[in-house]
Amino acid sequence: MQNCNLAIPTLPSKSIAATVAFYRRLGFEGGAHEFDASYAILRLGTIELHFFGHEEIVPAQSSAGCYIRVLDVEEIYRGFSLSELPKHGIPRMDALEEKPWGLKEFAVVDLDGNLLRIGQIIEK
Repeated sequence: MQNCNLAIPTLPSKSIAATVAFYRRLGFEGGAHEFDASYAILRLGTIELHFFGHEEIVPAQSSAGCYIRVLDVEEIYRGFSLSELPKHGIPRMDALEEKPWGLKEFAVVDLDGNLLRIGQIIEK
């Protein structure tokens, strides 16, 4: 990876093992940190997500999340679709849509209620 400014979301996880399994299902690589099993680092290409242990989190009450801007949202959506996540509840994956604010995006809610919006700018 070239030198650049980078923001990396750090999200709560009730169970690091379950979080790692969930994100591997979506195609991410990585896992629990070798020096701290209550922390995980997961990567999909240049996307990097970090998770910290938070056993008390209530997924339906979580307000944690992030926006991931990508160059090819359709490719990511197709890859995530292979996981066959439900369309409702927790976890879930929403449909890919063109939004009126100029982005084509979809959302994933993971096991812990973390909301990931993934999108790209619609070129006019």
